[in-house]
Amino acid sequence: MDRQELIIHELIAWIDSNIRQPLKIEDVAQRAGYSKWHLQRMFNRIMRISLGNYIRDKKLTSAAQDLITGGESVIDISTKYGYDSQQSFSRSFSRKYHVPPATWRRLNSQQSHF
Repeated sequence: MDRQELIIHELIAWIDSNIRQPLKIEDVAQRAGYSKWHLQRMFNRIMRISLGNYIRDKKLTSAAQDLITGGESVIDISTKYGYDSQQSFSRSFSRKYHVPPATWRRLNSQQSHF
């Protein structure tokens, strides 16, 4: 593993452990010590996904799990993962999972009772 791959994997571990914080690409770049443009190119080359998409996907995956296992409201979960509004969270969630968060919770809660 070369130096850049090591940096990216360390950043991924940091992102994953801070996923509930509002994470901006500028913050991640500052943490890595690179310009955001250079970091995004490097991240995309190594991970084959953009840094922004990685963060968004990770937040949505964690939120989807929380919807099933936790008792928090949709608005609380959207706030927890740094979304400005429940509407923007629902829009992003629906794009990824093809159903709104409340429907996801209902469908997956029903499946877990069988």
